[in-house]
Amino acid sequence: MNHLFSRLVYIYIGTSNYSADYEFYKNVLGAELLWEFEKFGAKVAGFDLCGLPYLLIADHVQAPSKRLIYEVQSLNAAMAQLQSKGWEVDGAEFEIPDGTCVNFKDRSGNEYAILEMTRPFILEKEWSRNKRKK
Repeated sequence: MNHLFSRLVYIYIGTSNYSADYEFYKNVLGAELLWEFEKFGAKVAGFDLCGLPYLLIADHVQAPSKRLIYEVQSLNAAMAQLQSKGWEVDGAEFEIPDGTCVNFKDRSGNEYAILEMTRPFILEKEWSRNKRKK
């Protein structure tokens, strides 16, 4: 068993038609909307189809594409362990609401990321709090 990756947290999905995909996930598949935000010129929504991993649709990500985002306990330790085996990052570390993340690709070009969740599920909590206020 691999103890480096804790769990698959998100599947990040590119969309070329945000409204149609939003309706598809919500109304056709029956996924629960966890949150939706439009910031910095990007629309992103999180859906719960059947528990983790959550599905994230994003209009700033080219479609079709899927990036699997795995949680790790320590980003630096995971990166060091993987780099010792010839693994390479794809770009610089970046922040997402849940914590620090870094992208990588397998040998065929499939996209993945590892995430240290220092602010676990903050968007889901904020969305829920805002819904209760309304």
